Amino acid sequence: MKIAITGAAGLVGQNLIPRLKARGYGEIVAIDKHPVNTALLRRLHPDITILQADLAADGDWQRALAGVDAVVICHAQIGGLDKAAYARNNIMATEKLLAVLAPRPQVYLVHISSSVVNSTAKDDYVWSKEAQEKRVLDAALPAIVLRPTLMFGWFDRKHLGWLARFMQRSPLFPVPGNGRYLRQPLYVGDFCDIVIGCIEHRPTGIYNITGLEPVDYVDLIRAVKQACGASARIVPVPYPLFWSMLFVYGLFSRDPPFTTKQLEALVTPDVFEVIDWPGLFGVTPTPLAAALAETYRHPVYSKVVLEF
Repeated sequence: MKIAITGAAGLVGQNLIPRLKARGYGEIVAIDKHPVNTALLRRLHPDITILQADLAADGDWQRALAGVDAVVICHAQIGGLDKAAYARNNIMATEKLLAVLAPRPQVYLVHISSSVVNSTAKDDYVWSKEAQEKRVLDAALPAIVLRPTLMFGWFDRKHLGWLARFMQRSPLFPVPGNGRYLRQPLYVGDFCDIVIGCIEHRPTGIYNITGLEPVDYVDLIRAVKQACGASARIVPVPYPLFWSMLFVYGLFSRDPPFTTKQLEALVTPDVFEVIDWPGLFGVTPTPLAAALAETYRHPVYSKVVLEF
């Protein structure tokens, strides 16, 4: 089986590829536009085909998809302040990819969507992911759409990975308000096992993949602190002050790791559907504490940091 992965140098792709190889899959085409992270992926996996390419533009990546049996769609703009970047990377790139695959109706798609499409929060990431998902569902190809909640694991350059590195460097770690914002984090290792199960059995439909251990944000931060061995003191900061600090930071950074929109999404009281994904996809879930330990204490992958 020939498997292609778009956005392959990001969180899901970097975790999925070693797990696919461990299952015996060797014919893998990995495509990503980020030069530094793609180079890192190439160093880690010199035995597969890796292309640095922008899916929103024509290029060699289109020919590399010849004969592909399954495509895992991971590419996405997940942060930043430029609305046009969300449109280009989430919508235009997906349209061009689907146009290349359209003449081959047997190609199976695993689309990595997001739980944000069910969120009451609305920002550039949300509307662009909604549009991306719609493009996939409207394509005349067999497809499954997976909507994971906040993911963490090896190679997490944003989200919990960035927060863990921050608290390892700083004596203080600010938390907005009282930090009692419910989160449902999902271990990317478990999610990758779901993706592999999809490739092997080709189910279709839409599935919300939610972490099975709900936890308040502040308690999650405490668990990350313990797992990564940080000594930072967790300090509550009033929400208006926290928002203002992010706003000012965003004035001087083209790609801030955390924006006011993301803060607003953090405090939005969302509770996402929990389905029996262990039973549906034959995956044994990793307990949260064990997943955090595996993420931040792995002798090799915990030391690898992707470029922001």
